[in-house]
Amino acid sequence: YSRTGRASPPLLHALASEATPRLSEFKPQELASLAWSFTACCRSASAASWCSDRHLPSMAALFRALSEAAPPRLGEFAPQGLANLAWAYAAGGQPAPALFDALAAEATPRLAEFKPQEL
Repeated sequence: YSRTGRASPPLLHALASEATPRLSEFKPQELASLAWSFTACCRSASAASWCSDRHLPSMAALFRALSEAAPPRLGEFAPQGLANLAWAYAAGGQPAPALFDALAAEATPRLAEFKPQEL
């Protein structure tokens, strides 16, 4: 759905509700892809009106849980995963200062590993 610009609030609610308690089962790339996909869906004009804490509280809960689950595992992330996770939170306006601090601490010494599009 994220690439089409179309989204289904009931589907996103169900996905967020199912994924949130299972984040420990996700691989690093899956965590980054999950955050990226939700943000990409919500950036489309057709979805922007309902992608908010008020309309989709399950999404807010997912992003809060991701911001707590990801930092201890950031060393396992490929540069693209770090970049995608940072983009998802920044572009989605998700407040997660501790996550951004952890991302910066992980990415800074590894910047030589990043491709230009990941910087």
